[in-house]
This record gives sequence, structure tokens and C-alpha cells, in this order.
Amino acid sequence: MSRNFYILAASLLLFAALSAGMSLVPSSFQPGLPANGSLWRTVAMFLLLFGLAAALVGVMSHLFEQVDRRSEEARLAARRKRRGERNS
Repeated sequence: MSRNFYILAASLLLFAALSAGMSLVPSSFQPGLPANGSLWRTVAMFLLLFGLAAALVGVMSHLFEQVDRRSEEARLAARRKRRGERNS
């Protein structure tokens, strides 16, 4: 599941970079698009923040999945150990 958040973060960060680049392009090269550079910078900032938040959620979900998997493995190992002692 964390892979989905990584993909979302990467796409949002790509669009943030494109929006930041659009703020540097002169308005004559943008027919029909908003020519206000501060609008492009604001959009880029919000996309960057959402991309970083998605990456953080992806990292945290990966960490929690790993903890859950390791605790399950430890529980099964302890169960096998108890059964081995009881059978001896």
C-alpha cells in the first residue's frame, strides 16, 4: 500500500516542478493560460506540500507494515518454541 503513496508523491512532485517552471516562463509563451507568476508559484507550493505529505504517509505506512510483520514473526517463533518445549 505504501507503494501507491510513493507513486502519488512522485506525480505530485513532478507537477509541482512543472508549475514552478511555468512561473519562470514569460506570459507570451502561455496563450490561454494564467500568466500570473505568483499563481503558478502558489500552485507549485501546494503541490509540493501535498507531495511531501503523501511521501510521509507512504513512509509511515511502510514502517507500520514492517513492525506488524516482525511482531507476527516473533509471535509465531515464540509459539513454535513453546510447542517444542511442551513436546520434549
